[in-house]
Amino acid sequence: MLARLFTEQYAFSKGDSVVVIGLGRFGSALARSLMRLGHDVMGIDKDAAPVQEWADLLTHAVQADSTNAMVMRQLGVADFSHAIVGIGTDLASSLMTVMALTELGIKDIWVKALTAEHGQIAQRIGAHHVVYPEADMGERVAHLISGRMMDYIEFEDGFAIAKVHAPATIHHRTLLESAVREKYGVTIVGVKRANEDFQHATPSTQVLPDDLLIVSGPTRKVERFASSGAR
Repeated sequence: MLARLFTEQYAFSKGDSVVVIGLGRFGSALARSLMRLGHDVMGIDKDAAPVQEWADLLTHAVQADSTNAMVMRQLGVADFSHAIVGIGTDLASSLMTVMALTELGIKDIWVKALTAEHGQIAQRIGAHHVVYPEADMGERVAHLISGRMMDYIEFEDGFAIAKVHAPATIHHRTLLESAVREKYGVTIVGVKRANEDFQHATPSTQVLPDDLLIVSGPTRKVERFASSGAR
């Protein structure tokens, strides 16, 4: 589920080559998802067991020391468009791998971090993006448990997209009449009604009590809209 969250938020161009370093629970699930999305994926791990497990499922799977820039160069890692460091609890290995990738000139380095300090150091030594999958998932589940949102994705720049029940405050009104954007600072992208196809929202779209809305905007504003006139 954490890997699914990552691939939902951080989509790469179809066909891009990706190297995933660390084939633990997160890295292996992420590698599998990227393969399914049409990417060439090389998986690298220092241990033989996960490499053997994924050898027939990825484009390439290699047992290697990812902290050694020379070894990584010999594997052709420098030719990959994206690198994702999914090493779990070994902070030193994670950061040394980032340094090796930076030395190879990788243009797009992603790092899974467990703490803010881990993420900050990774960025200082060359990581372009840091993700906190456990924290992101915790935030998402909190929203789902609260009942305000049926699904929720937050992007790294404070922007969110959510699927929410239509708040009572806009029932039986068009989007023009309810002035959602002016009042709440969010955009209703589309409406899903029971037994009907999804429809893109327009100013004349009328919202009914059982409608599901796809809403986008700054995270806090999306949260405020989802909780307005709660059912």
